[in-house]
Amino acid sequence: MAAKFSSDSPSFAPRLNLIGGEWRKASTGKTFDDINPVRSAGFQPAGSLGLTGPAGSQRSIGRFPLSTEADVDAAVRAASEAFKTWRKVPAPQRGAILRRCADALAAEKEELARLMAREMGKTLIEARGDVQEAIDCANLYAGFSRTFGGQTLPSELPDKFAMSVRKPLGVCGQITPWNFPIAIPSWKAFPALLCGNTVILKPAEDSPACASAFGRVLMSAGVPAGVFNVVHGEGEVAGAALVNHPGVAAISFTGSSETGKIIAENCGRQLKRCSLELGGKNAQIVMDDADLNLALEGAVWGAFATAGQRCTATSRLILHEKIYDRFLRRFIDAAKALRLGDPLDAKTQIGPLVNAAQLERVENYIRIGIEEGATLRLGGRRARGRGLNAGHFFEPTIFTDVTPSMRIAREEIFGPVCAVMSFKRVDEAVSILNGTRYGLSSSIYTRDVNAAFRAMRELEAGITYINGPTIGAEVHLPFGGVKETGNGHREAGAAVLDFYSEWQSVYVDYSGKLQRAQIDT
Repeated sequence: MAAKFSSDSPSFAPRLNLIGGEWRKASTGKTFDDINPVRSAGFQPAGSLGLTGPAGSQRSIGRFPLSTEADVDAAVRAASEAFKTWRKVPAPQRGAILRRCADALAAEKEELARLMAREMGKTLIEARGDVQEAIDCANLYAGFSRTFGGQTLPSELPDKFAMSVRKPLGVCGQITPWNFPIAIPSWKAFPALLCGNTVILKPAEDSPACASAFGRVLMSAGVPAGVFNVVHGEGEVAGAALVNHPGVAAISFTGSSETGKIIAENCGRQLKRCSLELGGKNAQIVMDDADLNLALEGAVWGAFATAGQRCTATSRLILHEKIYDRFLRRFIDAAKALRLGDPLDAKTQIGPLVNAAQLERVENYIRIGIEEGATLRLGGRRARGRGLNAGHFFEPTIFTDVTPSMRIAREEIFGPVCAVMSFKRVDEAVSILNGTRYGLSSSIYTRDVNAAFRAMRELEAGITYINGPTIGAEVHLPFGGVKETGNGHREAGAAVLDFYSEWQSVYVDYSGKLQRAQIDT
């Protein structure tokens, strides 16, 4: 079992790259600051666990390597060398290591959650769930290790054996966002490792400490040197170098649709395998026969959990006209009552936005909504008050009088902003929900089983919830979307194994003579 560490100890999240089992500085020696979004202006709430930054401001988690192409190349060379051995390790043995990873993550769950709350602002209860998802993911792929394989099929010719097997790809580059800094790396790393690949993780610049801690935990669980590597730095430099390196066999990226298109273009030129998990503009439909108490809980949780910084967040609420007024009143009241504050405080329900750029982005969309003619019913500004002034806090925001053509109804905001619309007929609600370029998550609340099944058929989304919010995916089901939400691949479940492995068909002819398929049959 891994030794226990404290999340406010520098040893918990080494501020270095992990390459070939060693913690290294960037080749240039340059670094960047990892800023705590609660204390971005130097304020430290009472009782928090912040590390003192370079200027003694309590605002920095630490400084991390600003890596270059040279650092990425070093990681690729280390991962390529490790692949020679790792690919030959029997899958059940790889699974046993993943099981130890699950145990090590469970032992560090609280410390990882506290680090996550400090680093990117997720509330402690959500951060624990983030780590639990990684634990579940490790256990899932550990379980797959004994059923992981191909098919045995009959040959059309006598005295001939036919089968298919899975083979690893090689070095897999994985570029992850900051909003699920432990869970999403686990979605990508564990199935890749099960398949016999080696991994280079390039985490977001807003969550490098969680990525380093994740790497440390995997190393402590017995993942061999070079099999899992972490390279920090900017997407335009380190991320681009990873995408374009000829020694990288596949890229898995989670982030914006705009960046995803650039990655797809570069991978396409190289005929490199590429999996994209991109944006969303998710909606919850509430029918007039719905359990309104249940639907209200779902709408509030879906719209404002993680301060709306989820690709599956409920950024649109589509209400039947018969229940519109009373549901809207309750939705506004519930959002107004949400408590903003330090994510490490158990009473906090909404933490900060991750950085100043995201805060400005949300503010810009508030201006856009007002200019387009939507009515601002709640919020729409930076949150102020004791413990909030120094951080990137934004009030829960609700717009009404929104039309489907408005930008706030079509574009991903990635903040605590919900656009409310109404409908008369279920086909109208489905049309509104489908009317964006995204298709990740969808939700309908209804007691009508016929309406529920029609929705499952008609909604253009990779995920559909019946009487549940748009957030809350489980690791053993495929995760992903349609349209500009991705490029057809899926994370999680058994489906992701097709991305991280190559099929090989094998024929064994023991007839002792030439047999010509199709011709001789």
